[in-house]
Amino acid sequence: MGTLKTEPARTRTDLLAPPVTAALAQWPADAGVDIDSVLVAPIDADLADTAAFCEAYGVGLDESANCVVVAGKREGTIRYAACLVLANTRADVNGVARRALDVRKASFAPMADAVELTGMEYGGITPIGLPPEWPILVDARVVATPYVIVGSGVRHSKIALPGAALAELPGARVVEDLARPA
Repeated sequence: MGTLKTEPARTRTDLLAPPVTAALAQWPADAGVDIDSVLVAPIDADLADTAAFCEAYGVGLDESANCVVVAGKREGTIRYAACLVLANTRADVNGVARRALDVRKASFAPMADAVELTGMEYGGITPIGLPPEWPILVDARVVATPYVIVGSGVRHSKIALPGAALAELPGARVVEDLARPA
């Protein structure tokens, strides 16, 4: 986890977006991953973007995951999903994600929509605390990562947790080859 100074996330809600705090408060006691293994660390908000963050805090791109919101239309209704992929890969938005959404064309959701619908800051969107109706597509490589760094819903912190915990989120589905090498 590089040089991050982590603490249990449930004790530092000041470092989390409200939807993330709410999701962690409902973390199931019988989950395969203990809530105290979900950690948070403060960071410089100006370094929240992946490449700058990884360089500044000594975190490998293979330990950092990006959560991107994708959207597509079907029968006049916009469908949203989150894709979680390692930072050294890129989400296959118009292949795997498009098929998962069951739409003709998928693309990254507009920033304003992603921010409004998630209640999170752009550049800090995380799969923890997303709208419950959204599928969360998690690349299998993320789940296989012992500890992975994701957003916290705000730009001034990051969450570190076992990759396997992301497969247990409500609406999560582990997808082989959701991402391609960057």
